[in-house]
Amino acid sequence: MIFTPSPMLLKLLYTRGSLHNTPEGVAFSIKNRLDTVRITRIDHVQLNGVRIGVEDIALDLGNGDVRPATVFNADHTGFTLPVGQAATFHLATGHLKEGLHTVQVQFAADPFGDLSVEVEDSIVSIPENRPRIPRQDQDDYSDAAIQARQRFAEDFSGQQFTHLKHYSFDAHDLQGNCEHFTGVAQIPVGLAGPLSVNGEHAQGDFLIPMATTEGTLVASYNRGIHLLNLCGGAKCTVIGDAMQRAPVFVFDDARGARDFGRWVEENIGLIRPEAESTSRIAKLQYVDTYLSNKFAFLRFNYSTGDAAGQNMVGRATFAACSWILEQYKGAPIRHFYLESNFATDKKASQINVMRTRGKRVVAECVIKRDILQQRMRVTPEQLAYHGQVSNVGAFLSGANNNGAHSANGITALFIATGQDVANVSESSAGVLYSEVTTEGDLYISITIPSLIVATHGGGTGLATQNECLRMLGCVGRGTVNKFAEIVAGVVLAGELSLGAAISSSDWVSSHEQYGRNR
Repeated sequence: MIFTPSPMLLKLLYTRGSLHNTPEGVAFSIKNRLDTVRITRIDHVQLNGVRIGVEDIALDLGNGDVRPATVFNADHTGFTLPVGQAATFHLATGHLKEGLHTVQVQFAADPFGDLSVEVEDSIVSIPENRPRIPRQDQDDYSDAAIQARQRFAEDFSGQQFTHLKHYSFDAHDLQGNCEHFTGVAQIPVGLAGPLSVNGEHAQGDFLIPMATTEGTLVASYNRGIHLLNLCGGAKCTVIGDAMQRAPVFVFDDARGARDFGRWVEENIGLIRPEAESTSRIAKLQYVDTYLSNKFAFLRFNYSTGDAAGQNMVGRATFAACSWILEQYKGAPIRHFYLESNFATDKKASQINVMRTRGKRVVAECVIKRDILQQRMRVTPEQLAYHGQVSNVGAFLSGANNNGAHSANGITALFIATGQDVANVSESSAGVLYSEVTTEGDLYISITIPSLIVATHGGGTGLATQNECLRMLGCVGRGTVNKFAEIVAGVVLAGELSLGAAISSSDWVSSHEQYGRNR
C-alpha cells in the first residue's frame, strides 16, 4: 500500500534557505528526501498567498535541463527524481523583500499522487564583496576548478603552496567524498607487524599500515605486536553488530508517548519491511523505545553489511517513520525529528558502551610470564595491579575507556584505510581487563563496544586508502568483520606496549629516544 506523506514529512522536501531573488524573478528548490519518485505535474506555486500559475513557472532539473511548467505538464512522461537530487523552481514574478515569506507548492508525483508542500523561508541579503571560494557548476573536480581554488587560497592567505597541490589520483574520484577539493594533506604511513590474528574472520599474519604524525606511535604498536606474536597472537571475536538511527516523537503528555511506544512494539513486523524497502543491505534487527517526559525516543538498530551504514540507516529509518506517521491513529504526534541525538553519532556515550554501535569486538591473549619479563621488563602482577589503579583513575574522570590509548591505533588505521575519522569519538571506547592466571601468566583482553568500520563505501575506495585496505586483505564483499578483528588486535597490542612502558617507567625515555622533534 502506498502511503501519502504527512504535511510534517513534506516540509522536509523544501530546501531551507534556498529562497532567493533572480534577475527574472524568484527561485527556490526542493530536494527528494523520501524515496525515488516521478514528478508528473506542476499545478501552481503560492508566495505569501498570491497564486502563480504554470505559465510563470519553470523547473530546473539540473545539468542544463530547464523546462517551462506548461511544457513539462504537456509532455506527460514526467521526470524521475532520485533520492538526494534537487529541482529548482523559477518563478516569473516580482522580487521579494528581505524577511520571512510563505511558500506553497502544489504538484503531483508518482507513486504518492497529489502533494502540497507549505513552508516559511526568508530572503536574506548577502554582501556582494564577500570573498567566495571558486566553484564550477558543471564540473567542480576539473583541473580548472581545482587550480582556481588553489590560486584563491594563495591570494587570500598571501602564501605559496607547493606540497598541497601535488597528488597522484583523478580528482573526479572524490565526488561524494570532498567538496571544494583543493589539494591533499600528506600524512606519513608507517608499517607495524605483521600481526598474528586468530579470529573467526581474520586468520593469519597482517601487515598494519598506520597513518600518523606522532613519534613513537608506530614503534610502540610494533613492540606490542611482537609480544603478542611470541604468545600465539591475538584471539579476536566480533560479538555484536548494530548501527543506529534514533528519531524522537513528541506528544502532548507522557501517556501519549507511552501508548505510542507500545504501538511501535506491537507493530514491529509491519515497520520492518518499510525500513528494509530502501536498501538491499540494511536489515532492521530491533527497535528500542526510551521514554522521558512527553518524548518517545526510538532507537532503530540495523545490520549494514560491509558499509558503516550511517546514511543507509538514516534513509531506512526515514521510510519507517514516514509509514508510522501515516498509520498511527493514537494521540496526536506534535513533532517528529529523524535524529534526536540518542544514536550519539560522532559522540562517545554510555549507551553505545552498553548496547553496541557498529561492531562490538573483543581481542584477548595470554602473555607468558617469562616473555613479558624479558621483552617488557614487567611481571604479570605489576601490570595487573597497574590496571587496578588505572581503573580508579578512569572511574573518577568519567572516561569512556579504562585502557591507555586505543584511540591512537584506531585513528592511525582509520586515516590509512579511509574510515570516517570522526567516528573515533565512539570507537575509542574500550573496556580493558587483565588478571594473573593460575600458571602465573597474564591474561589480558579489551572489548571495543562501538567500533565503526567499513570496507565498502565512504572513503574506502579512494586511491591510497584502498591500497592500505588491500594490504590488509580487506577489500571485497564480506570483509568488514575481518577488518574489525584486525583493528581490535592492533588495539590490544598498543595497550600492552604502553601499559608496560608506564609500569616499567620506560614511557618517558622512549619518547625521548624516538618521539623528539626539536
